[in-house]
Amino acid sequence: MSITQNRRAKLIVAAASITSLALALSACSNSLSQSTPSASTSVSIKADPTLTAMLPESIKSAGVIQVGVDATYKPNEYLNGTQVVGWDVELFDAVAAKLGVKTNWNVADFNSVKSGTTSGKYNIGVSSFTISADRLNTFTMVSYANVGSEWATLTGNPKAVDRLNPCGKTIAVQTGTVQDDEIAATNKSLCASKPVIVLSYTGQDEVNNAVAIGKADAMLADYPVTQSAIAASGGKMAVLGEVYGAAPYGYIVTKDNQALAEATAAALAQLKSDGTYDAILAKYGIQGATIATFEVNPKV
Repeated sequence: MSITQNRRAKLIVAAASITSLALALSACSNSLSQSTPSASTSVSIKADPTLTAMLPESIKSAGVIQVGVDATYKPNEYLNGTQVVGWDVELFDAVAAKLGVKTNWNVADFNSVKSGTTSGKYNIGVSSFTISADRLNTFTMVSYANVGSEWATLTGNPKAVDRLNPCGKTIAVQTGTVQDDEIAATNKSLCASKPVIVLSYTGQDEVNNAVAIGKADAMLADYPVTQSAIAASGGKMAVLGEVYGAAPYGYIVTKDNQALAEATAAALAQLKSDGTYDAILAKYGIQGATIATFEVNPKV
């Protein structure tokens, strides 16, 4: 699915404002680590006992889902003071409210969210994970949005970066992302004789800064994240080319946690039906990322 320039503009406007509808949909408050209790506030989403019954006993008895998150990926998931916020966070808080439990958001770098979910430190990873065949070999995944990639560079493209032929250029990406994988594949094929110089960072904020200060010639990230970086750059950065390669985002759980995956997909379906899901994505101007159905381990 393609995302238009008009939707890009909406992202910048919508991210700066909070509508009355969005206020009505605010969900559980977040904490930063397992050592800090997760405090919840009243929410407008009614829990469904049928969905609660689907949860693993350990989560039902605790009343809390431990969530792993990389909080550097604005506007999807990022820190506002000591709280983890963003549309991805708001959406999963709504899922948890529908399931009748609270969320405890545990901040880690992107790769640590994956390893922490695998080890059982987190019940689920919620961090803009693009669903791929490789990840499906490791995790059970639940689709919840559809997002493409987008490049950015300094305004005017002073280093003359061609996103279709970035050979020899210095490109910043976040470690472990599909964009990191894409550049690695490009270096093995198109740029084998003149490789891309890869600046790989654990945090997306470091990626954005590398471009803003001219350390990197360009960056590559998910579409909403690239647009947010451009909006925050004060005119220093600009988009490079069109959005491409749209693919589903998915929550990650372990292979033996099918019950949590099924409950999550069912909660998303209810949120779609009652309008909550679409309202949250509209609040952030990313209506183009909405999907109609939520699948466990979709084919990609």
